Amino acid sequence: MTEPPETIGVLLVDDQELFRAGVAVILNAQDGLQVIGEAGDGREAVELVETLEPDVVLMDIRMPDMDGVEATRQIFAPERISRRTRPVRVVVLTTFNLDDRAATAIRYGASGFLLKDATPAMLADAIRTVHTGNAVLAPADLATLLDGQFRIQQPVPAAYLSLTDKEREVALAIACGLSNAEIGQQIFASESTVKTHVGSILRKLGLRDRVQVVVFAHQHGLV
Repeated sequence: MTEPPETIGVLLVDDQELFRAGVAVILNAQDGLQVIGEAGDGREAVELVETLEPDVVLMDIRMPDMDGVEATRQIFAPERISRRTRPVRVVVLTTFNLDDRAATAIRYGASGFLLKDATPAMLADAIRTVHTGNAVLAPADLATLLDGQFRIQQPVPAAYLSLTDKEREVALAIACGLSNAEIGQQIFASESTVKTHVGSILRKLGLRDRVQVVVFAHQHGLV
């Protein structure tokens, strides 16, 4: 007997109640998606992430009291991450393409951003995408967004030096936007082997997903 697909719990964060209500209707009509909570500002969002344990947070970037950037920073604070039994992903919602605030939120741990005029299908696809650990914008766009964010590049940490030559090759390929299939063709390996390499890279570098690999590479001047 086939098991039903996992339901992805979503937390909506926006200071406009009417906007939240509309998005909630859209998402709850999608198979496998369920809005489990709403917050009107970043401070409330941080609290609800702790109590509701959503899978994905749709985070408005500009809100009074505490904005989405600071809320994202607090959600991914090491002490909070260590207490969680399951990962949480954040998608930033903004009205501006290539928003500097969105770039900062991605540095803090967000998995990408969407414009507020995205279609319902794009919104649902984005939630499913980040739930699997991928970014919701093309790596080339992510690289553009991060350009200039790291004016002073940090030294490569010892953890990176612990990667094998093949793992470093895969890490740089991820940072350049290649999919597992494309990486497999490049290093002459199966997709399952690439997935094994990716898992090892994330574990050794203490990163959560492929998005953080891109950020890591830019942060340390590897691309």
